[in-house]
Amino acid sequence: MTYTEGMLKEDALSGKTILITGGGTGLGRAMGKYFLELGAQLIITSRKMEVLEKTAHELMEETGGKVLPLACDVRNIEEVEGMFAKAIAEFGAVHAVLNNAAGNFISPTERLSANAFQTIIDIVLVGTSNITLTAGKHWIEQKQAGVFLNIVTTYAWTGSAYVVPSATAKAGVLALTRSLAVEWAKYGIRSNAIAPGPFPTEGAWSRLLPGDLAKKFDPARQVPLRRVGQHQELANLAAYLMSDYSSYVNGEVITIDGGEWLQGAGEFNHLEQIPQEIWDQMYAYRKKKE
Repeated sequence: MTYTEGMLKEDALSGKTILITGGGTGLGRAMGKYFLELGAQLIITSRKMEVLEKTAHELMEETGGKVLPLACDVRNIEEVEGMFAKAIAEFGAVHAVLNNAAGNFISPTERLSANAFQTIIDIVLVGTSNITLTAGKHWIEQKQAGVFLNIVTTYAWTGSAYVVPSATAKAGVLALTRSLAVEWAKYGIRSNAIAPGPFPTEGAWSRLLPGDLAKKFDPARQVPLRRVGQHQELANLAAYLMSDYSSYVNGEVITIDGGEWLQGAGEFNHLEQIPQEIWDQMYAYRKKKE
């Protein structure tokens, strides 16, 4: 058994229907595929129907599961409510929601227009809120238990320069997660979050770091484990938090980043760059002083 393999029993999500926003590509697709392998049914949604239909066809071919593609702009509450109604009409119930849709710009903040800043807020925070309110109200009305799993970032609590709109929005999503974990627990609704480190995907990384930047920037250098994450590792964690095995986990944000954010947080962690001969000199000097 290795970290590139699935960790749960094959029927761990049997009987569950899971809605994934941003489910047509990248990490959303990877997590969705594993959910299908564990017996779930999927609704995948994003703005581009042609991408969703292609992904749905591929996932059903690969897993034998059922996938419903539904186009929806999560920023628009009317579209969200319409999409959710179609999902209920098709499957009868939605048991869990993975809020994965996101957007980001890497840029000095003063170079961003107000529209660019607002776009990220709308996709990440408003979009997550729209999906959460729509599903949560339905579950409460139907007296049905449910699970929310939100994808955030470690800079949701530390903040980060050059991704200020994303940091602002993700901090809001984290607050939403923890707040509803308390308020809606009485309805049988759990809310958790995952804060992934670098899990490169072809589309996202090429957009954030265009041209030669993607070649020059090695995310593994910032990770104490000296590697990036494998998609299956994230899928394993997400599947666990969606499953009944995690029924006592509520209001938690789990970081899966190989120690990346802690390396940046420690005041003296940069001393990792000191060569061994310098450490030897410092040791010898200290021994003289003892």
